[in-house]
Amino acid sequence: MRRDVFQAIADPTRREILNMTAYRSLNVNSVAEHFDVSRAAIYKHMKILIECGLIDVKQQGRERYCEAKLEKLNEVSDWVGQYRKFWETKLDSLEIYLATLQAKTNTETKTDLPTKNKKNGRKKSSR
Repeated sequence: MRRDVFQAIADPTRREILNMTAYRSLNVNSVAEHFDVSRAAIYKHMKILIECGLIDVKQQGRERYCEAKLEKLNEVSDWVGQYRKFWETKLDSLEIYLATLQAKTNTETKTDLPTKNKKNGRKKSSR
């Protein structure tokens, strides 16, 4: 079965495994001890990460060490990037609209403000 990066990061446990191994190599037991599920369940998660190329497991003596290979996440970044551009354009348009609306409101408010009568200092309506 072919797995992809999106399938791998869809699960919070797999994302946490990636996070744990992103900064340092950990042995498989250290990874499994971090979770409140069976070792078999963690091994299944790790198998998916290995199949997707996000984790590399190396044997060192009797221990197996996991190391994250985050280059594959560029695929996710590229995919998200196309939508980031879309939303930035939409938000820029909204910002321009709101600035125009605010300027219009400020202009209307200034014309409705009462003015002072110079003779007696009382406020006089501009109506």
